[in-house]
Amino acid sequence: MRAASLLYYSLITVLVVGCSSDPSGRYSQHHDSAPTRLPTQAELRNAVPVPEPHSPQGNRDYEVFGKQYEVMEQADGYVEEGYASWYGNKFHGHLTSNGEYYDMYSMTAAHTRLPLPTYVKVTNLSNERSVIVRVNDRGPFHPERIIDLSFAAAYKLDMLDSGTAHVRVEAINLKTPLASAGEQPATSSYHIQLVASSDKQRLSQIKDQLPTTLKEIATTEQNDGLYKLVLGPVPEHESHNLLEQVRASGYPKAFRVKATQNTTAAPDGTAQN
Repeated sequence: MRAASLLYYSLITVLVVGCSSDPSGRYSQHHDSAPTRLPTQAELRNAVPVPEPHSPQGNRDYEVFGKQYEVMEQADGYVEEGYASWYGNKFHGHLTSNGEYYDMYSMTAAHTRLPLPTYVKVTNLSNERSVIVRVNDRGPFHPERIIDLSFAAAYKLDMLDSGTAHVRVEAINLKTPLASAGEQPATSSYHIQLVASSDKQRLSQIKDQLPTTLKEIATTEQNDGLYKLVLGPVPEHESHNLLEQVRASGYPKAFRVKATQNTTAAPDGTAQN
Protein backbone atom coordinates (compact mmCIF):
# COMPACT_ATOMS: atom_id res chain seq x y z
CA MET A 1 0.00 0.00 0.00
CA ARG A 2 1.96 3.00 -1.30
CA ALA A 3 2.37 5.41 1.65
CA ALA A 4 0.12 3.72 4.18
CA SER A 5 2.70 1.25 5.48
CA LEU A 6 5.34 3.94 5.93
CA LEU A 7 2.98 6.31 7.70
CA TYR A 8 1.14 3.77 9.78
CA TYR A 9 3.07 3.97 13.02
CA SER A 10 2.80 7.74 13.06
CA LEU A 11 -0.94 7.38 12.59
CA ILE A 12 -1.58 5.38 15.73
CA THR A 13 -0.91 8.44 17.86
CA VAL A 14 -3.25 10.65 15.82
CA LEU A 15 -7.01 10.78 16.26
CA VAL A 16 -8.89 8.94 13.55
CA VAL A 17 -10.73 11.32 11.24
CA GLY A 18 -13.51 8.78 10.79
CA CYS A 19 -16.70 9.42 12.71
CA SER A 20 -18.85 7.38 15.03
CA SER A 21 -21.43 5.09 13.52
CA ASP A 22 -23.27 5.27 16.83
CA PRO A 23 -23.09 8.64 18.63
CA SER A 24 -23.90 7.28 22.10
CA GLY A 25 -21.54 7.50 25.06
CA ARG A 26 -21.21 3.76 25.65
CA TYR A 27 -17.58 3.43 24.51
CA SER A 28 -14.48 3.26 26.71
CA GLN A 29 -12.50 5.52 24.37
CA HIS A 30 -13.46 9.18 24.01
CA HIS A 31 -11.75 9.45 20.61
CA ASP A 32 -11.23 6.80 17.98
CA SER A 33 -7.74 5.47 17.24
CA ALA A 34 -5.89 3.19 14.85
CA PRO A 35 -5.03 -0.38 15.91
CA THR A 36 -1.48 -1.54 16.64
CA ARG A 37 -1.06 -3.73 13.58
CA LEU A 38 -1.83 -3.65 9.86
CA PRO A 39 -4.35 -6.02 8.23
CA THR A 40 -3.07 -9.37 6.99
CA GLN A 41 -3.40 -10.39 3.35
CA ALA A 42 -6.30 -12.68 4.27
CA GLU A 43 -8.11 -9.78 5.95
CA LEU A 44 -7.71 -7.66 2.82
CA ARG A 45 -9.88 -9.98 0.73
CA ASN A 46 -13.08 -8.39 -0.48
CA ALA A 47 -16.39 -9.26 1.12
CA VAL A 48 -18.20 -11.90 -0.94
CA PRO A 49 -21.68 -10.69 -1.98
CA VAL A 50 -24.46 -13.19 -1.28
CA PRO A 51 -28.24 -12.67 -1.14
CA GLU A 52 -29.31 -11.85 2.43
CA PRO A 53 -32.62 -10.79 3.97
CA HIS A 54 -32.77 -7.38 5.59
CA SER A 55 -31.67 -7.43 9.22
CA PRO A 56 -34.47 -7.25 11.83
CA GLN A 57 -32.56 -4.35 13.43
CA GLY A 58 -31.31 -1.10 11.96
CA ASN A 59 -33.71 -0.80 9.03
CA ARG A 60 -36.21 1.71 10.37
CA ASP A 61 -36.15 5.46 9.85
CA TYR A 62 -34.33 7.18 12.70
CA GLU A 63 -33.06 10.50 14.04
CA VAL A 64 -29.50 11.47 15.05
CA PHE A 65 -28.39 14.91 16.23
CA GLY A 66 -31.81 16.28 15.30
CA LYS A 67 -31.61 15.06 11.70
CA GLN A 68 -34.07 12.56 10.28
CA TYR A 69 -32.77 9.67 8.16
CA GLU A 70 -35.06 7.64 5.88
CA VAL A 71 -33.75 4.13 5.23
CA MET A 72 -33.97 3.04 1.61
CA GLU A 73 -36.29 0.12 0.87
CA GLN A 74 -33.80 -1.36 -1.59
CA ALA A 75 -30.30 -0.57 -2.85
CA ASP A 76 -30.74 -1.48 -6.52
CA GLY A 77 -29.18 1.16 -8.74
CA TYR A 78 -27.64 3.16 -5.91
CA VAL A 79 -24.52 5.10 -6.96
CA GLU A 80 -23.15 8.13 -5.11
CA GLU A 81 -19.93 10.11 -4.94
CA GLY A 82 -18.71 11.87 -1.84
CA TYR A 83 -16.22 11.49 0.98
CA ALA A 84 -15.45 8.33 2.93
CA SER A 85 -14.02 8.16 6.44
CA TRP A 86 -13.11 5.16 8.61
CA TYR A 87 -13.50 3.92 12.16
CA GLY A 88 -11.33 1.66 14.29
CA ASN A 89 -10.38 0.80 17.89
CA LYS A 90 -13.12 2.73 19.67
CA PHE A 91 -15.84 0.61 18.08
CA HIS A 92 -14.03 -2.74 17.72
CA GLY A 93 -16.03 -5.49 19.44
CA HIS A 94 -19.12 -3.31 19.96
CA LEU A 95 -22.52 -3.91 18.42
CA THR A 96 -23.27 -2.50 14.99
CA SER A 97 -26.68 -1.10 14.10
CA ASN A 98 -27.93 -4.45 12.79
CA GLY A 99 -26.90 -6.34 15.95
CA GLU A 100 -23.60 -7.84 14.79
CA TYR A 101 -20.21 -7.08 16.36
CA TYR A 102 -17.91 -4.60 14.64
CA ASP A 103 -14.57 -6.05 13.55
CA MET A 104 -12.20 -3.39 12.23
CA TYR A 105 -10.33 -6.08 10.26
CA SER A 106 -13.45 -7.24 8.37
CA MET A 107 -14.60 -5.73 5.09
CA THR A 108 -17.59 -3.82 6.44
CA ALA A 109 -18.93 -0.26 6.41
CA ALA A 110 -21.52 2.10 7.83
CA HIS A 111 -24.04 4.08 5.78
CA THR A 112 -26.90 6.32 6.88
CA ARG A 113 -29.60 5.13 4.46
CA LEU A 114 -28.75 1.87 2.69
CA PRO A 115 -30.63 -1.25 3.84
CA LEU A 116 -28.70 -3.48 6.23
CA PRO A 117 -26.97 -5.49 4.98
CA THR A 118 -26.02 -4.18 1.52
CA TYR A 119 -22.89 -5.04 -0.44
CA VAL A 120 -21.23 -2.09 -2.15
CA LYS A 121 -18.15 -1.43 -4.24
CA VAL A 122 -16.18 1.59 -3.00
CA THR A 123 -13.63 3.20 -5.33
CA ASN A 124 -11.05 5.75 -4.19
CA LEU A 125 -11.28 8.26 -7.05
CA SER A 126 -7.79 9.62 -6.39
CA ASN A 127 -6.03 6.30 -7.11
CA GLU A 128 -8.77 4.02 -8.57
CA ARG A 129 -8.27 1.42 -5.83
CA SER A 130 -11.50 -0.38 -4.99
CA VAL A 131 -12.92 -2.65 -2.31
CA ILE A 132 -16.13 -4.59 -1.76
CA VAL A 133 -17.64 -4.17 1.69
CA ARG A 134 -20.76 -5.33 3.51
CA VAL A 135 -22.73 -2.43 5.01
CA ASN A 136 -23.95 -3.51 8.46
CA ASP A 137 -23.87 -0.27 10.46
CA ARG A 138 -25.19 3.32 10.55
CA GLY A 139 -23.06 6.41 10.00
CA PRO A 140 -21.15 8.58 9.32
CA PHE A 141 -23.08 11.41 10.97
CA HIS A 142 -20.97 14.20 9.51
CA PRO A 143 -21.86 16.47 6.58
CA GLU A 144 -20.38 15.57 3.19
CA ARG A 145 -19.36 12.05 4.23
CA ILE A 146 -21.35 9.27 2.65
CA ILE A 147 -19.74 6.11 4.06
CA ASP A 148 -17.66 5.05 7.07
CA LEU A 149 -15.28 2.19 6.27
CA SER A 150 -13.65 -0.41 8.47
CA PHE A 151 -9.94 0.00 9.16
CA ALA A 152 -9.09 -2.86 6.78
CA ALA A 153 -11.19 -1.41 3.96
CA ALA A 154 -9.64 2.03 4.42
CA TYR A 155 -6.16 0.50 4.35
CA LYS A 156 -6.96 -1.31 1.10
CA LEU A 157 -8.09 1.99 -0.44
CA ASP A 158 -4.83 3.64 0.71
CA MET A 159 -6.63 6.41 2.61
CA LEU A 160 -5.22 6.01 6.12
CA ASP A 161 -2.75 8.87 5.77
CA SER A 162 -5.45 11.39 4.80
CA GLY A 163 -8.23 9.93 6.96
CA THR A 164 -10.84 10.66 4.29
CA ALA A 165 -11.03 10.06 0.55
CA HIS A 166 -13.21 11.13 -2.37
CA VAL A 167 -14.99 7.92 -3.36
CA ARG A 168 -17.70 6.45 -5.52
CA VAL A 169 -20.06 4.00 -3.79
CA GLU A 170 -22.01 1.54 -5.95
CA ALA A 171 -24.53 -1.01 -4.70
CA ILE A 172 -23.77 -4.46 -6.09
CA ASN A 173 -26.40 -6.20 -8.15
CA LEU A 174 -26.56 -9.63 -6.52
CA LYS A 175 -27.71 -11.23 -9.77
CA THR A 176 -24.21 -10.55 -11.16
CA PRO A 177 -22.28 -9.38 -8.09
CA LEU A 178 -18.66 -10.12 -8.88
CA ALA A 179 -18.91 -9.19 -12.55
CA SER A 180 -19.99 -5.68 -11.55
CA ALA A 181 -17.06 -5.48 -9.17
CA GLY A 182 -14.48 -6.59 -11.70
CA GLU A 183 -13.61 -9.88 -10.02
CA GLN A 184 -13.89 -13.57 -10.80
CA PRO A 185 -16.27 -15.79 -8.79
CA ALA A 186 -14.66 -17.38 -5.75
CA THR A 187 -14.12 -21.14 -5.78
CA SER A 188 -12.58 -21.66 -2.34
CA SER A 189 -14.07 -22.64 0.99
CA TYR A 190 -16.25 -20.60 3.31
CA HIS A 191 -17.13 -20.28 6.97
CA ILE A 192 -20.57 -19.42 8.28
CA GLN A 193 -20.20 -16.88 11.08
CA LEU A 194 -22.88 -17.23 13.75
CA VAL A 195 -21.89 -14.61 16.30
CA ALA A 196 -18.90 -12.59 17.52
CA SER A 197 -18.12 -11.40 21.02
CA SER A 198 -15.25 -10.40 23.30
CA ASP A 199 -16.61 -12.97 25.78
CA LYS A 200 -15.19 -16.37 24.82
CA GLN A 201 -17.23 -18.15 27.51
CA ARG A 202 -20.44 -16.81 26.02
CA LEU A 203 -19.51 -18.29 22.64
CA SER A 204 -18.72 -21.63 24.28
CA GLN A 205 -22.20 -21.68 25.80
CA ILE A 206 -23.77 -20.91 22.43
CA LYS A 207 -21.68 -23.65 20.80
CA ASP A 208 -22.88 -26.19 23.40
CA GLN A 209 -26.49 -25.37 22.53
CA LEU A 210 -26.05 -25.98 18.80
CA PRO A 211 -27.61 -29.02 17.14
CA THR A 212 -25.17 -31.93 17.00
CA THR A 213 -24.69 -31.65 13.22
CA LEU A 214 -23.62 -28.02 13.57
CA LYS A 215 -21.62 -28.47 16.76
CA GLU A 216 -19.36 -30.97 14.99
CA ILE A 217 -18.15 -28.31 12.52
CA ALA A 218 -18.15 -25.34 14.94
CA THR A 219 -14.93 -23.59 15.95
CA THR A 220 -14.03 -20.34 17.66
CA GLU A 221 -11.68 -17.95 15.90
CA GLN A 222 -9.74 -15.24 17.70
CA ASN A 223 -8.79 -11.93 16.12
CA ASP A 224 -7.38 -9.12 18.26
CA GLY A 225 -9.48 -9.93 21.32
CA LEU A 226 -12.69 -10.55 19.37
CA TYR A 227 -13.92 -14.16 19.26
CA LYS A 228 -16.05 -15.49 16.41
CA LEU A 229 -18.13 -18.66 16.45
CA VAL A 230 -18.00 -20.11 12.94
CA LEU A 231 -19.01 -23.28 11.13
CA GLY A 232 -16.90 -25.01 8.52
CA PRO A 233 -15.01 -24.49 6.38
CA VAL A 234 -17.22 -25.96 3.66
CA PRO A 235 -16.94 -25.81 -0.16
CA GLU A 236 -18.60 -22.85 -1.84
CA HIS A 237 -21.35 -24.96 -3.44
CA GLU A 238 -22.35 -26.24 0.02
CA SER A 239 -22.06 -22.93 1.87
CA HIS A 240 -25.33 -21.47 0.57
CA ASN A 241 -27.40 -24.42 1.80
CA LEU A 242 -25.59 -24.41 5.14
CA LEU A 243 -26.26 -20.70 5.56
CA GLU A 244 -29.98 -21.20 4.99
CA GLN A 245 -30.00 -24.12 7.44
CA VAL A 246 -28.26 -22.05 10.10
CA ARG A 247 -30.64 -19.13 9.68
CA ALA A 248 -33.61 -21.47 9.94
CA SER A 249 -32.10 -22.91 13.14
CA GLY A 250 -32.41 -19.61 14.97
CA TYR A 251 -29.46 -17.56 13.73
CA PRO A 252 -31.00 -15.11 11.22
CA LYS A 253 -27.96 -12.83 11.38
CA ALA A 254 -25.49 -15.52 10.29
CA PHE A 255 -23.48 -14.70 7.20
CA ARG A 256 -20.88 -16.26 4.93
CA VAL A 257 -17.14 -15.48 5.21
CA LYS A 258 -14.37 -16.64 2.91
CA ALA A 259 -12.15 -19.10 4.78
CA THR A 260 -8.51 -18.22 5.23
CA GLN A 261 -5.98 -20.90 4.33
CA ASN A 262 -3.65 -20.10 7.23
CA THR A 263 -6.20 -20.77 9.98
CA THR A 264 -5.21 -23.56 12.36
CA ALA A 265 -6.89 -24.83 15.50
CA ALA A 266 -5.28 -24.37 18.90
CA PRO A 267 -5.44 -27.16 21.52
CA ASP A 268 -8.48 -25.52 23.18
CA GLY A 269 -10.40 -25.49 19.90
CA THR A 270 -9.79 -21.80 19.22
CA ALA A 271 -8.61 -21.13 15.69
CA GLN A 272 -5.65 -18.78 15.37
CA ASN A 273 -5.30 -16.44 12.39
